[in-house]
Amino acid sequence: MNLLWLQSGGCGGCTMSLLCADSSDLLGSLADAGIRILWHPSLSEESGAEALDLLAACAAGETPIDLLCVEGALLRGPDGSGRFHVLGGSGKPMIAWVRELAARARYTLAIGSCAAWGGVTAAGSNPAGACGLQYDGEAAGGLLGAAYRSTAGLPVINVAGCPTHPGWVIETLMALALGQFDGDALDALARPRFFADQLVHHGCARNEYYEFKASAEKPSDQGCLMENMGCKGTQAHADCNLRPWNGGGSCTRGGYACISCTEPGFEEPGHPFVQTPKVAGIPIGLPSDMPKAWFVALAALSKSATPRRVRDNAVSDHLTVTPAIRRTGLK
Repeated sequence: MNLLWLQSGGCGGCTMSLLCADSSDLLGSLADAGIRILWHPSLSEESGAEALDLLAACAAGETPIDLLCVEGALLRGPDGSGRFHVLGGSGKPMIAWVRELAARARYTLAIGSCAAWGGVTAAGSNPAGACGLQYDGEAAGGLLGAAYRSTAGLPVINVAGCPTHPGWVIETLMALALGQFDGDALDALARPRFFADQLVHHGCARNEYYEFKASAEKPSDQGCLMENMGCKGTQAHADCNLRPWNGGGSCTRGGYACISCTEPGFEEPGHPFVQTPKVAGIPIGLPSDMPKAWFVALAALSKSATPRRVRDNAVSDHLTVTPAIRRTGLK
């Protein structure tokens, strides 16, 4: 399968993340799955006229595109002209290239939240008119329109994240190459379900603190980050703590709150990222699927039953009380 990768309005962080994949030979792994990289602006040798000739051949249908990957938001400004981002040497806006190539692509993938929803690039007053391929923030539409379908009949596949996880990209590409990916593999926001059906909360190293509602009060504390520090891990759809970056890292493991970067609109939550908004002392963002009354009752019960070890360690930057040594009673 031919893979064509374009970079639009963004930082290039999703490519950097991909290059940090656990595989020691990323390009070899893709090749073993039958995926050939036609062109990537950072990884390919072709540049200048060679690259433009290749893109023109793809747009004309002379060279098939099986996998069109777009990284970064699409810049429609000024006034819908797209002239804020002209592909170097072509004289043509990137949004025009993307529209032509997406019409030919067997599958179109938005790599990262900028390409999926607009992301950080679309934050603030958004003078560049940044949007995603098939979403403009939370609204369906974006550059290609809500009705867009690739030649295989699928909408844009939103491999969201800021940056996206390398495993999400590689597994999606390989599933497509093996013919094991269809519409049922996408959630309601067209994200691959193999990661989007999970919550960041699943596998979080701070889950014991969450269970007892033993909360961190400052950035260096070990306690749960939900109550005071802005963590949205109980609501965010991703498997970051089940499949950590480079085998061991995630935002919460590094002491930083989950900001739900796989969701549209994450870049402008309306409050500081590391602060939990509350009403009458109750966090506004409650865990998915949990009614407020249940949460209040559970929190009160949990806090009353919190062991001293958990309570003291939650507001410390290191273990101050270690677990007791007791016989398990198992034979």
